[in-house]
Amino acid sequence: MELIINLLINGLATGMLIFLLAAGLTLIFGLMDVLNFAHGGLFAWGAFSGVWFYGLTNSFTVAIIGAILTGIVLGFITEKLIITPVYGNHIQQILITLGFMIVLSEMLKVVFGPNQIAAKTPPLLSGSWEIGDVIIIKYRLFIILVGILVFGIFQFILKRTKIGLIVRAGVMNKEMVQALGINIKQVFLYVFMVGAALAALGGVLMAPYSGVIYAEMGMEFAILAFIVVVIGGMGSFPGSLLAAILVGLAGSFMAYYVPALSLAVNMMLMAIVLIFRPQGLFTAKG
Repeated sequence: MELIINLLINGLATGMLIFLLAAGLTLIFGLMDVLNFAHGGLFAWGAFSGVWFYGLTNSFTVAIIGAILTGIVLGFITEKLIITPVYGNHIQQILITLGFMIVLSEMLKVVFGPNQIAAKTPPLLSGSWEIGDVIIIKYRLFIILVGILVFGIFQFILKRTKIGLIVRAGVMNKEMVQALGINIKQVFLYVFMVGAALAALGGVLMAPYSGVIYAEMGMEFAILAFIVVVIGGMGSFPGSLLAAILVGLAGSFMAYYVPALSLAVNMMLMAIVLIFRPQGLFTAKG
C-alpha cells in the first residue's frame, strides 16, 4: 500500500507538470487553430531562466515570477514573428515552429552553456513527511497543489468572466466573435502569451523535480504534451488535466512494474483513445 501511494503521488506530480505544458498548448490550438511545436522550447526556457533567477536571488518565488515573465516575452515574440505569418496553414506551422524550437534550444546553449545544469529544491520544499510507513515528498505535493490551483483559476476565468466567455466563443466560432466587434487577433496574442507563461511555469517547476535541466528537455516534454492534448481532446482544458494525470500515472506505475513499457505506454494510451474515441476524451465544449 505504501508503494502504491508513493507511485500515485509521483504520477500525479508528473501529470501536473505535463498538464501545465499541455494546458497552454490546448488553449492555443483550441482558440487559434495553431500547431505550436515550439511550445516545448518555451518550457525549457522557463526551466533555465527560473534556475538562473533562483541562483541570482536565492528566492524560489522570484524564480517562478522570472520564468513566467520570460515565457510571456518569448510568447509575444513567437506569436508576432513566427505564428502570425502562417495562420491557417498547418503544414507551414509545423515546419516553422519545429525550426523555431531548434533555434530556442540552441539559444539556450549559447546563453547558458551546452552542459547540463543542476537544479536545487528550495529549502522550504525540501525533505518529506512520514505518515506511518508512507513517505510524502514535499516538493511533489507542492507541484500537485500548484497544478490544481492553476486548473481552478483557469476554469473560473474561462467559465465565469467576460474574457473567458470571449475565449470560449472564439473556440467555437471565431468569425462570429470578430463580427461582434471584438479584436480576435488581440485575443489570440493574449492567449498565446498566457499559454507560453504556463509552459514556462511548468519548466521552472520541473527543474527541481528532475534535479537537472538540459537544452533538449523541451522536445521530450513537447511530445508528451501533444499526446495529452490528443487524448484529452483538442481545445479542452479539463481534458488536458485528465489526460495529463492518466499519462503521469501510467508512466509512474509502468516504470516500476514493467520498465520496458514505460516509454511506450503513452503511445499505447493515445492509440486506444484514437481507436475508440477519435475526438478525445472531451471536446472543446467540455
